[in-house]
Amino acid sequence: MEGAYIIKKIVILLLIMTLLHGASYAVENKAFLPIPPIPGLEDDGNVSILLQIVFLLSFLTVLPAVIIMMTSFTRVLIVLSFLRTAMGTATMPPSSVLITFALALTFYIMSPVFSKINEQAVVPYINEDITFQVMVERSVDPMREFMLSNTRKKHLDMFLSIASLRPKTMDEVPLHIIVTSFMVSEIQTAFQIGFVLFLPFLVIDFVISSILLSMGMMMLPPIIISLPFKVMLFVLVDGWALLTSSLVRSFY
Repeated sequence: MEGAYIIKKIVILLLIMTLLHGASYAVENKAFLPIPPIPGLEDDGNVSILLQIVFLLSFLTVLPAVIIMMTSFTRVLIVLSFLRTAMGTATMPPSSVLITFALALTFYIMSPVFSKINEQAVVPYINEDITFQVMVERSVDPMREFMLSNTRKKHLDMFLSIASLRPKTMDEVPLHIIVTSFMVSEIQTAFQIGFVLFLPFLVIDFVISSILLSMGMMMLPPIIISLPFKVMLFVLVDGWALLTSSLVRSFY
């Protein structure tokens, strides 16, 4: 954890240095970038790079919550945590490794969605072909489509019933209803996958416990003997590749 803390400090320092360098360059060269109109600013909707840095930092503060609520990160991380618990390795792999691996899989799974957002919203906005409001709408649409495709209908109906809403089409469903239903569905699916992961390791624990009991070794914890067999089984079946493939395919 100490190493992860040092890396985090280095990343933040590099980000601040990059932003300061961009700000100084913009001030020297009088560079201005287009952003959405804001009351009290210039009529053309342009503000200095320093104010845009404030907007960028504000977005970065909520970015972790967006990743957790609206992407595949929650399901992947819960399944990986279940796997570590089922194997009986309390700290292996470390939590920092699991989170990093979950992020890598999340970006891989979400890459088609991010590519669609970039093509439909970000690039046209940079080229000044669309307004900021249109960019936001086009950015939300691919995320809505992804979440709805991975949301159980019963969970969506439950939250619509709680909110006393009866939309005629999916386009009329509010975003907060979709996000909440999506998270509940993701946790439900992750627990189902975790239950299946537990079964083979539970069989190994039963077998080892029966052998030790028959040999009269009641004082020897079965987890000490079963752990190497669990690791060996997981390695022999190429467990990481199977689990990764299953997680990725579960979203499509």
